[in-house]
Amino acid sequence: MITSIRRYLFRTLALTVAVLTLLVVTAAWLISRHELVEILDAQLSITARGLMASVPEHPKADDYRRLANWLDQDDRRSRLYSAAGVDDANAHSDWPGRLFHHEERKLGLGLWNAAQQPLLIGPGWQKADNAMAAPREEGLAWEQYAGHQWRVLSIFDEQRGIWIRLGIEQEFLDHIMMRIAANHLWPMLLILSLALWWVLRLIRRSLTPIDQLSRQVENRSAETLQHIDVEMPRELHGLQSALNDFIQRLKQTLERERRFTADAAHEMRTPLSVVKIHLDNALAGEHDALPKARQGIERLQRVVEQLLILARFDRQQFAESQPMDLRAVVLDMAAELWPLAQARQQQLEVRQAMSATITANTTEIGILVRNLLDNALRYTPEGGRIEVTLITHQHGITLSVTDNGPGIPEHRLPTITDRFHRASQQTTSGSGLGLSIVVALAERHAATLSLSNADQGGLVATLEWPVSPRL
Repeated sequence: MITSIRRYLFRTLALTVAVLTLLVVTAAWLISRHELVEILDAQLSITARGLMASVPEHPKADDYRRLANWLDQDDRRSRLYSAAGVDDANAHSDWPGRLFHHEERKLGLGLWNAAQQPLLIGPGWQKADNAMAAPREEGLAWEQYAGHQWRVLSIFDEQRGIWIRLGIEQEFLDHIMMRIAANHLWPMLLILSLALWWVLRLIRRSLTPIDQLSRQVENRSAETLQHIDVEMPRELHGLQSALNDFIQRLKQTLERERRFTADAAHEMRTPLSVVKIHLDNALAGEHDALPKARQGIERLQRVVEQLLILARFDRQQFAESQPMDLRAVVLDMAAELWPLAQARQQQLEVRQAMSATITANTTEIGILVRNLLDNALRYTPEGGRIEVTLITHQHGITLSVTDNGPGIPEHRLPTITDRFHRASQQTTSGSGLGLSIVVALAERHAATLSLSNADQGGLVATLEWPVSPRL
């Protein structure tokens, strides 16, 4: 898990830069070494050609002595062999050898006749009486001599019948490469340091909007619910939008809770005051006040029950769902409320009830249907009629509850489902929460509630489930 984006980015980019630098340096080393070998090979070839051109067509002993004198290096001498017509191998020692550059010790030269007998071996290939081996074929090759690797060029001059070998010790090549690497190392380290510094600066600059966004959220109080309005790069638009959406939802939730609390307090204050008045009257000897107090307590109990139901719905506590027959629930709820209809001399009739299967929670669907029927019974006058129909069709399932009550004015239909919103008929006791619960449960079970006034008067409440509804 990433504990710090800044640290993660810096480590990753620093490691990437370091690895890339190492790869570049390695590639540069290999390419430079290859090119240097090519250059040295060409230099060996040119030197060998020039040297061979300086040798007479029929070289004599003096020619070999003169060449040996030029090859001597201070205390290191070339060696002549009898095949060159020289009786004394040190016959050239009267010439003062001279070393012009210490790197000359890394170079070697030798001449052999056609029979591969040595004629002249330079000081670089005369170590402990162990001379360089005679060439066997022309060309460039790596050869081992005195424990060191040598880059050797061998050429045979048919006109003179002479083999010539020129060589450079690998240590000389490595020394040149080390000097080249050392000359490039400090600039590379400086560039690497600047690159890491620049990467760190870019990371800090790139993460500045996140810090600004964090400060915007950190400095807000619980009452500050305005949208975050900070200029953000494109990559943070999604996060900013998600935070603003969350703030908007939080604002709506808090506003709904405040409104719910205020409305609930107001709704409960009235029945409590009424109950207190009736109880005071009962204590004063008015016996008719006790039934009225009981009615007030029942209303208060109903408000509390409805509030608990709404509170559970607001917390989105979804119950387990399973396939169920809506027809059975409608018939059960109608039978349960039948005594209430009888008490008010109302007709509660299930005119049509088809079998309809939905996926939902049986208890919650029961509450939904019961509140819908209870609302119709309460706002339908005595002797009224309530009709229930449940039908299935190609578009889904439709449950309708129709009454012949006073209906609802058209301008109040859009707000009648708001919490604690009651119809203008105040003679009917209610909490104003029944339809709010119906709406909440309908939304939870993929149903839609619509309210309309019947042509002959009264209210038509319709619940529609689409085909194969799911939670």
